Amino acid sequence: MPTENPYTAIETGENAPDFSLPSDNSGEITLSALQGQAVVLFFYPKDNTPGCTREACEFSSDKPAFDAAGAQVFGLSKDSLKKHENFRKKHDLTVPLLSDADSDTCEKYGVWKEKKMYGKTFWGIERTTVLIAADGTIARIWRKVKVPGHVEEVLAAVKELTA
Repeated sequence: MPTENPYTAIETGENAPDFSLPSDNSGEITLSALQGQAVVLFFYPKDNTPGCTREACEFSSDKPAFDAAGAQVFGLSKDSLKKHENFRKKHDLTVPLLSDADSDTCEKYGVWKEKKMYGKTFWGIERTTVLIAADGTIARIWRKVKVPGHVEEVLAAVKELTA
């Protein structure tokens, strides 16, 4: 496990780091292959935890609105594809979930952070959402996301970007 994140946090206006990751329902997703449309990546710590479940369910509920606005939405965590499949089935999720088991993509996006809980220090994903414009640049970043109202805010930003 790294002692420090070798990557700096991404910033708006920069090119989004490319990746190819396995998806729980659509083979492998490569970001550069999606160029020409907006992409929402929501990085979350762990399947089947309260905040992560609520976030994934809300993105799934609003998936038709994101589709209509011309944006693809993907959830991304370190959980395995099997855990993602179980999470999807249990909560009827409609957004694809990507598995970043080695945390390489999380590190490139600067969301793999040292965290503290109950006096213990560990590495994990900081809940973050990234909106990528059709040209592959970072249009907006939400760090340390609080779930209530977040999906609506992201959808409004997508609509503004794609209008």
